Amino acid sequence: MGQLPVSASTVLPVREYLLVCLTAAVVTFLLVGLVRVFAFKIGAVAYPRQRDVHVKPMPRMGGLAIYGGVLGGMFLAHQLPVLRSAFDFSNDPYAVIVGGGVIVLVGVLDDRFELDSLTKLAGQVTAAGLLVLFGLQWLVFWVPWGDNGAGTGSLLSLDQNQGALLSVLLAVTMVNAMNFVDGLDGLAAGIGLIAAVATCAFSIGLLAKNQGDVGAYPPALIAATLAGACLGFLPHNFNPARIFMGDSGSMLIGLMLAAATTSASGKLNYASLGAPDLLALLSPLLVVAAVLFVPLLDLMMAVVRRTRRGESPFSADKMHLHHRLLEIGHSQRRAVLLIYLWAGVLAFGAVALTLFDVRVVAWCFGLGLLVALFVSAIPRLREVRRGQ
Repeated sequence: MGQLPVSASTVLPVREYLLVCLTAAVVTFLLVGLVRVFAFKIGAVAYPRQRDVHVKPMPRMGGLAIYGGVLGGMFLAHQLPVLRSAFDFSNDPYAVIVGGGVIVLVGVLDDRFELDSLTKLAGQVTAAGLLVLFGLQWLVFWVPWGDNGAGTGSLLSLDQNQGALLSVLLAVTMVNAMNFVDGLDGLAAGIGLIAAVATCAFSIGLLAKNQGDVGAYPPALIAATLAGACLGFLPHNFNPARIFMGDSGSMLIGLMLAAATTSASGKLNYASLGAPDLLALLSPLLVVAAVLFVPLLDLMMAVVRRTRRGESPFSADKMHLHHRLLEIGHSQRRAVLLIYLWAGVLAFGAVALTLFDVRVVAWCFGLGLLVALFVSAIPRLREVRRGQ
């Protein structure tokens, strides 16, 4: 990988990433109206069911607008001299464009014809496989053993097959996690925005540590375009929603988050890190875990719940985390904002650990968790107070 000139290596292209983000947001915002008309015209409409919370027919396929915003942001980045390096020295952006196009196509077909779970899974694996074919995969990560008592840990290297399998598994898991969490107006778009911003912040911090290594440009670019697309879609999707993103949108968000974190994992300079840099060594895994903690928890609970009942893990029910928040007394908007709060505390807490003093971050993280717990429990506290 190449290095930027010394004079430019200390200047991070934050303004360029922000411009790409805003461009993706504007393109997505403008495309939603066209996609909405198109969805109604071809019958890609979500009619209210017993497990749904919306009460009137709603157009789907919002993922088309989100993907259009991603393409717009990527096109602008390709024209900017600084960010053009992300395309010249890496295939990661091309992997997202091609893999994202495949998963959006699968999602569009599902939004219109409601594909069976195995067909959707095949499409997800195909899209994730395309990322791997373009070279976007895990090949090495740090583990806290194998150091012969030195306390420094060791690097676990994967061969092409192992790395491909791990990368596909991670991508498919994230895709389904975002798909499962998409149950309230603005929920998936907001979590996608929070996760993408956190991942972008982590990637820019990684770029700063690598002193301008152009190889660290792609993860921040992927995250910035996704953040902008989610931001542009959110005004149309927040309660009361005028359009749903559908599987075409939620699966695209999951795939791009997987791509951004996988891309970032390959940009750590492990040779310059040692035992004192434990958090930096674990940072890709920390970010992956924290960014999608809420949707992954929802996914695992749903799989356990459904398999215990003898049902398919992909069968639908009304027992997701957001449904439970509604049951205990939160309104739709408050439930969504509350999940935003949890996602933000976890995601930005993990990223801050890699960028700032650990003790300060730990105190702020603990305070954030206490606030989130208190706000979550307000309806229960009101019931207890009324019963006294």
